[in-house]
Amino acid sequence: MFQYNYRFLLLNCLWWNHRSQRSAWCRASLHLAGRTYHLQPAVGAVNMTIPNALIRGAVGGEALLSVRYSSFSLDLPVIKWQLQREKAVTVVQSIGTDIIGTLRPEYQDRILVFENGTLLLHNLRLSDDGTYDVEISITDDIFTGEGSITLTVDEPISRPYIHMEASSVLELSENFVLNCSHDNGTRTTYKWFKGGKPLANETRFVLSPDQKCLTISRVLMTDEDIYSCAVENPLGNMTSLPIRLAVYRRSSVYIMLSTGGIFILITLVTVCACWTPSKK
Repeated sequence: MFQYNYRFLLLNCLWWNHRSQRSAWCRASLHLAGRTYHLQPAVGAVNMTIPNALIRGAVGGEALLSVRYSSFSLDLPVIKWQLQREKAVTVVQSIGTDIIGTLRPEYQDRILVFENGTLLLHNLRLSDDGTYDVEISITDDIFTGEGSITLTVDEPISRPYIHMEASSVLELSENFVLNCSHDNGTRTTYKWFKGGKPLANETRFVLSPDQKCLTISRVLMTDEDIYSCAVENPLGNMTSLPIRLAVYRRSSVYIMLSTGGIFILITLVTVCACWTPSKK
């Protein structure tokens, strides 16, 4: 009986504090064995949890900015989502799932708010990229629940390809450039491979600051190989088709030119020897 009365008084205290908007202090007290115990106040608050503070989305896709909250109140929450900019942009404000007012043109037909405060964005755009602040308040609760979720929106990568001035080069040529290009993709990083093995900045292999271009400062015969590049962003990665770079010795070229020159000379001599002027 003693334990039952203690619980009864404590719950009464929580209920009074929950319903009162004038004071956060509970005035109930408990008398036990001639001694008086003052019960501590129960302060109403919206407790919010965010399962994932970083969401990655693709252009044209969907993003679920998930939140959960708990409260002693049974009233509907007032939910407010804002996008951080130089001046905060209100994405949506609602009472429960009922949207208040008119959505901004860029969000019309793209917004859905769930009862637990979660926000669903349809048909993502690059402009949706950013940090979203959420605020959930309930009339009976003194403290508001607040949180933030970062959304990244990227364009999927198309297959990259390697562009170079020629598929062959002379030995000892300088500053031969290979360029890794792609038509689509945002927030990209690049990697280069020679013979299937990763390439890094070396004495003769120089990568541009964004690693999109590979420059062979002085071409050697050992540089004849298969080259490829890989492009990566938060949505995935793609690798180019391999391309072979042929390297020719300068001495071989000289021999070819010399042989060709001798062949042309012999041909001219033969033609001249066989030619006789026509008689008129």
